[in-house]
Amino acid sequence: MGFQLHPETTLGAVHLYVSNVKKSLEFYTEVLRMKVLKEDGTVVTFGNENDEPLLVIEEKKEAFPKQRGRTGLYHYAILLPNRQDLANILRHFVERVHPLHGGADHFFSEALYLADPDGNGIEIYHDRQKEVWHDENGELPFVSNPLDGEGLLQQGSTWNGFPAGTVMGHIHLHVADLEEAKRFYVDGLGFDVTIPARNGALFVSAGGYHHHIGLNTWQGEGIPPQMPNSVGLKYFTIVLADEKQKEQVCESLKYIGVVATYKDGILQAKDPFGHCMHFKVKGEA
Repeated sequence: MGFQLHPETTLGAVHLYVSNVKKSLEFYTEVLRMKVLKEDGTVVTFGNENDEPLLVIEEKKEAFPKQRGRTGLYHYAILLPNRQDLANILRHFVERVHPLHGGADHFFSEALYLADPDGNGIEIYHDRQKEVWHDENGELPFVSNPLDGEGLLQQGSTWNGFPAGTVMGHIHLHVADLEEAKRFYVDGLGFDVTIPARNGALFVSAGGYHHHIGLNTWQGEGIPPQMPNSVGLKYFTIVLADEKQKEQVCESLKYIGVVATYKDGILQAKDPFGHCMHFKVKGEA
């Protein structure tokens, strides 16, 4: 068995390129009620009520709109502490008459889907108790059943923004090849496969979570990477358990022919499809 990530590995903040920071700021503060932690011209950092960063947006001048038929962000997914929080934000969306792309019951979680003004996909979800995640065969099911929207609305109360305990739960990416994706994320980075490749998607995680990273070929196989001057994902963050894991990640990636490098003191790597990731240690700013 090759390198395996520590069970406490999680995701950190996601950094997006947007076409108009003012328009995006309005969406994130008014529609999502996301707390602004830092505003520096064309870059804004958002977080939960404990001031823990969740998202960074950065305006890209003359950015191309999101392109179909390319790799890139499918959605980033914000994990709420409990079902009551999901009920509250759903009620908030309904009261604002804000359109959603949909909702789903994934067996292990319940989720809402929408997009920001540039079409960057967003999932907001809560997890059921881990004891009920698996089916009678002990497997994680790959399902999208109808969401109990009525039940959630009946339970819903006032939404005051993302509470303490809200984290970046997972990220889902469009890739060009699932085998190549598996080689990078499993053989290289040390994630475990949780839902094997089927229906054009593969899911991986650390520590037995249902998935930290979703990978799909729903935009097509062999597709080119996202254009460098496009809106979309700049990078996502993988939070490692300790400094030793940084060294191990570098060695494991090197074994599959990928060089991780330090830039401005931050360890970075890029997958075969052009997605950039930063590595930080738990507790590191």
